[in-house]
Amino acid sequence: MTARALQTLAISTAGPVVTVALDRPDVRNAFNEVVIDELSRVFASFAPEVRVVVLTGAGPLFCAGADVQWMKQSRDCTEAENARDARAMAAMLRAIDECPKPVIGKVRGVALGGGSGLVACCDIVAASEGTQFGFTEVRLGIVPANISTFVLPKIGAGAARRYFLTGERFDAAEARRIGLVHEVVPESALDATVDGLVAALLQCGPDAVATAKEIIRTVAGAPRDQAIDYTARTIARARVSPEGQEGLGAFLEKRKPRWA
Repeated sequence: MTARALQTLAISTAGPVVTVALDRPDVRNAFNEVVIDELSRVFASFAPEVRVVVLTGAGPLFCAGADVQWMKQSRDCTEAENARDARAMAAMLRAIDECPKPVIGKVRGVALGGGSGLVACCDIVAASEGTQFGFTEVRLGIVPANISTFVLPKIGAGAARRYFLTGERFDAAEARRIGLVHEVVPESALDATVDGLVAALLQCGPDAVATAKEIIRTVAGAPRDQAIDYTARTIARARVSPEGQEGLGAFLEKRKPRWA
């Protein structure tokens, strides 16, 4: 997919790093069915040479949640039609969550409702100090159902029992405390912080990073015997892979590996 084909996203590339920005600043980067479709397609189509993806929002805000006009349309949809839309959104969140490339969330301003769901799907998240988060769906008489599959592994049931039920907003420091965010920095330091995270990821074997993401998803919640068998097979495969051989060779020869 080319950037020219997109209506709601801005894509930029700098070497092996791709930045995907929600690009609807006139509606606070809120998402609708077009955003959902485009994010799904973009995150399923990165070229092999892409090493890191940065997900952010154009302008001063990350994402204010669902578009008002899109929500209005849902009032006139049947339950079956709403279920179809919900499955499309779940597929989009899954495409981000399971992307084999490491995904860095660069978050500022607000990340509300589904916007906080997008944050939960990122592997590493840096947020500016003034950012507001919230699972605000219940204040509209609906629920954070779709995003819960991706949010709960990040923040746990304890934090969800407060913030899913109250719909209250919370700041970046609280988002870090509950595990939704990893780094909270002044707005002026956000770019440099993300650049530092990108640099750290580029030091790592790309196949190893993709496999590490898979391990996290597979081992979490798996029966212990199953997890032990899976991890033994995974490390054995990694050690004999071309990337594993190159990494070990570079270490022993005291040189940089080919991917660094």
